[in-house]
Amino acid sequence: MIGDFVTPGLYRAVSQLAGPAINLYLARRRTRGKEDHARFKERLGHPSRARPGGVLLWAHAASVGESITLLPLIAALARERPDVRVLVTSGTPTSAALLAARLPPHAIHHYVPIDRLGPTRRFLAHWRPNIALWVESELWPNLVFETAAHGVPMVLINGRMSEASAKNWAHFPKLIRPMLASFRAVLAQTEDDASRYRVLGATTVHTIGNLKYEAPPLDYDESALRALKSDIGDRPLWLASSTHDGEEIIALNAHDRLSARRPSILTIIAPRHPKRGDAIARFAKSRGLTIAQRSRGEPITPETAIYLADSLGELGLFYALAPIVFIGGSLTPVGGHNALEPARLDCALITGPDMKNFAELQSTLRAGGALMTVRDAASLADAIEGLLADPQTIAARAAAAQRIATSLGGALDRTLEQIWPLLRPDNGARKTAHALP
Repeated sequence: MIGDFVTPGLYRAVSQLAGPAINLYLARRRTRGKEDHARFKERLGHPSRARPGGVLLWAHAASVGESITLLPLIAALARERPDVRVLVTSGTPTSAALLAARLPPHAIHHYVPIDRLGPTRRFLAHWRPNIALWVESELWPNLVFETAAHGVPMVLINGRMSEASAKNWAHFPKLIRPMLASFRAVLAQTEDDASRYRVLGATTVHTIGNLKYEAPPLDYDESALRALKSDIGDRPLWLASSTHDGEEIIALNAHDRLSARRPSILTIIAPRHPKRGDAIARFAKSRGLTIAQRSRGEPITPETAIYLADSLGELGLFYALAPIVFIGGSLTPVGGHNALEPARLDCALITGPDMKNFAELQSTLRAGGALMTVRDAASLADAIEGLLADPQTIAARAAAAQRIATSLGGALDRTLEQIWPLLRPDNGARKTAHALP
C-alpha cells in the first residue's frame, strides 16, 4: 500500500513541494471568508504580539467545540497556577471570535500555523511554550514533530479517535506511530478511544473521561432573554440547534407539519455556522415562510414563523428560551453535538440517529429517559407535538437531562493531575537541529 511508504520525512518533503498549491488553497479560503484577513500572517507563523513572560502553556483546539472544551481547564489553571499564561491556537475565524469574547485576561489566541516547516518553526521560535496540549483529534504532523524536536512536552487531552479515523490512520503506520509516540501521554475520552490510540502507536494512554462534560452552563444575557420572551408571548416554540446543511430543510418540513396542528408555533433555527444564515433565510422565504433574522436585528412578530438565530455566541440564550431542543448534526452524517449544553439549561432533548461523536453520552441520556431519537421530519414533528401536548413530560425529561449532566464529571481533575508535573519553567522550546525521525 502507498500509505506504508509515508514517513515523517516524506510528509515533510511533500508539504514543502506543495507550497504553491497550499498558497492557492489558502487564497481561495480568504476569498470565501474562511480566513481572517486582518490576522492572516499568523497562519504563516508570524506573531501578532510579544510572548508573555514566565511559564506558557500552549493548547491547540481545532474549532469552536474544542475551544469551548478548553475554557474550564483554562479557568482551573488560573485558580491554581496564576503564574501560568495560556496561548490557545485554532484554525477558524468563528473560534477566534468566540475565544476573543470568552478567554480570561491571562490567555491569548493565535491562529494555528499552516503545517509547513517555515510557519511551524517561526511559531515555535517566538512562543517557546513550556508545554503543549492538543485537544481531541486534530494532528498536524509537521507541527507535532517540530514541537517534539524543540523539547516541548506534549499531551493529547480529551482524545477522541473514531473507528473511521482509526482505519484511515492505519493506512499510514510509519507516520502515525512516531507521531503518537511523541506525546508524553494521551488522555482518551473512552476505553474504545484509548484502545484505538494504543493500536495506532501511542505508548502512554489513560482513559480520563470527556472534558465537555465539565463545562458550566452556557452563559446568556438575561435582558435579551426577557426581551425575546416578551416578543414571543405564550406561543409554543422549539429550537433546532447547531444544524448543518440539509437539516434546516428537515426543520422547515417539521414546522409545516406542526403549524397544521398549532398555527401559532414558532420554530427557531440556530445553524452551526452562522454565516449560512442568509442562505437559509432565502430558502425559507422561497417556501412562503415569514422569517426574522437575529443577525439583522429583526424582531419576532406574531407573523414570524421562523426565527433564525444566526448570531455568534448566543446559543445559551436560545437554550434558556426553548423548552424543546433538537440537536443538529445528527440527521446528517456529522456525528452530533454536545447534548449536555441544552441539558444544563432545562431542555427536553431530541436528536437524530447519528450521535457517534457522543455515543456514550447518547446511551446514558436515553437510558435515563432524557433523550428522544427521531429519523426524519415526520418523526421530529410527532416528537415535538407529543411534548407540547404534555408539559409535565417536558419538565420530567428536562429534569432527567439536568440530573445526568450534573452527575457526569471528573475528567477535568484527572486531566490536571497529568498536566501539573509538566508545568515547570525548565520545560519548553529550545534550539534544535530540526531533525525529524
